[in-house]
Amino acid sequence: MKNGADMQHLASLSGSVRLSRFDAQSRLLLRALMSGASGAHRALTVLHRQQRANPDFSLRNLIQALCQDEIACPEAQIGPLVVKPNVCLFSASFKQNLLFFIYLVHSVLPKTTIFQLLSCLSQESHPNPWITALCRQLERKLGTHPDEPLYTNACCQRLQEFSKRLVGSGVTGGWAKCFSSQTVSSESQSTFDVDELGAQRKRRGSFVHLDSDIEETGRQSKRMKLEVGEPVSSEEETLKATTLGGSESAAHAETPTSDGVCDVLPEHIKVSVVQIQELLENQAEWDQNSTDVFKVLNDCNPSQVEVLCNMLRLPDLPEHTLTKLCNSILSLSPDLSYSTASSLIKSLLLEKVLVLSEPASRCLVTAVTSLCSRYPRPMCHALIGSVLEEKNIGHPQAELLNRLIEGCLDSHYRLLVLQMTFRTTWSEAVLSIIHSLLDSKPVLNEDVFTQFTQQLVSQAPNLTKSVKFAKMMLTVLSKYSSHVTAEHKQSLSSCLMLNETFLKKSLHAALKRITHT
Repeated sequence: MKNGADMQHLASLSGSVRLSRFDAQSRLLLRALMSGASGAHRALTVLHRQQRANPDFSLRNLIQALCQDEIACPEAQIGPLVVKPNVCLFSASFKQNLLFFIYLVHSVLPKTTIFQLLSCLSQESHPNPWITALCRQLERKLGTHPDEPLYTNACCQRLQEFSKRLVGSGVTGGWAKCFSSQTVSSESQSTFDVDELGAQRKRRGSFVHLDSDIEETGRQSKRMKLEVGEPVSSEEETLKATTLGGSESAAHAETPTSDGVCDVLPEHIKVSVVQIQELLENQAEWDQNSTDVFKVLNDCNPSQVEVLCNMLRLPDLPEHTLTKLCNSILSLSPDLSYSTASSLIKSLLLEKVLVLSEPASRCLVTAVTSLCSRYPRPMCHALIGSVLEEKNIGHPQAELLNRLIEGCLDSHYRLLVLQMTFRTTWSEAVLSIIHSLLDSKPVLNEDVFTQFTQQLVSQAPNLTKSVKFAKMMLTVLSKYSSHVTAEHKQSLSSCLMLNETFLKKSLHAALKRITHT
């Protein structure tokens, strides 16, 4: 029998020996899985890089090494040494990350290899409820034990006892219904009645004698409610919420799979979404090769692109990340389709532009102009057109759109944007944009100029005191005089009668100078 100091030294030595038993590539994956709550995502990124460097790399060696027996100290460091599978000697957080990682890549692994790992984890003398739930969730994914509940027998008993104490002696409503049997039935989907919940809250003070174990069970039951008490949108949402735990990670998992939208994505796209999310969250690990993960965009149909954007929460992406993300999108070959580019631009940029209350930042300007130069048509429809449809856009939005008009759009797209303004109510900001369009001298055919003249006449009553409107009219009468027919001249003459600015005389003089042969 060794004393306490010797046992502690042996335990620390065992940890270093465990890692040394693995090959170099496997050690990189293990360190990623040990890196906290995001370990599974980090491991996916590492695996992706390893497969690019070595397409023949397989996870089978890693899992088989984790399943090998290892001599270890007893848990209480008292008694003889024990023999356990390697995986059982790692921390609970590592096991959770490992199971989530296996869940995401299970399609590239033989089922027998995964079942071997699950068999090793089942040898735990004191199983962790969350690890048990993850194991059963993975078994369900592989098609075994579909009706077996995720919670353990011990957890079921403790929650039954807690619910009985919570609602009073002899009453087994509420949570107790969820655990009245070892199978998930329709009753397990019920939730608290509002009146019952209110009554329980009133009685809560009567149960202050509950011991710490019962209180801890109550906290765990709240987290497990997602798995056993309420329907979920997909298996992956359940797995992510179970793996990460806590309110913050549950919120993180809620948006990507809300209303079951994640179900429309194939597995390889789901894996790519996780990899992209890891890149967006960990700037230090972003490198040129990482942009390959964005190639998945060319595999998506329009609905899948929309789901992918929602899962990545692109509208909330910090502006300092925009430049790198746009560079990755622009590096793709072939170019994105019109629908894919439109969805990306709308998700990534529209909200950021609409909420501007001051001039756009350098990062936002760079992102908008770079995407506009490569994808002008999607930019016109997804961003410029959507901004023009807003009633309360201001100077910051107009300034940004004018940059695009002057620096990124050719005559064809400037004409398209001008026609978009015909469908909006003209404000001072919109007038600024129209003036910029006219200064760029787009090629106006007879039909478009007639539509424009009709807009001038219809919008004039609301802009009688607008100097910007008067200046725009002056530009039309001077730069586009050759387009003005006798019919146009008569309409414009009645329009100018309404003008109340200091430019009224100049406008009438400019119109009078237009002659027709």
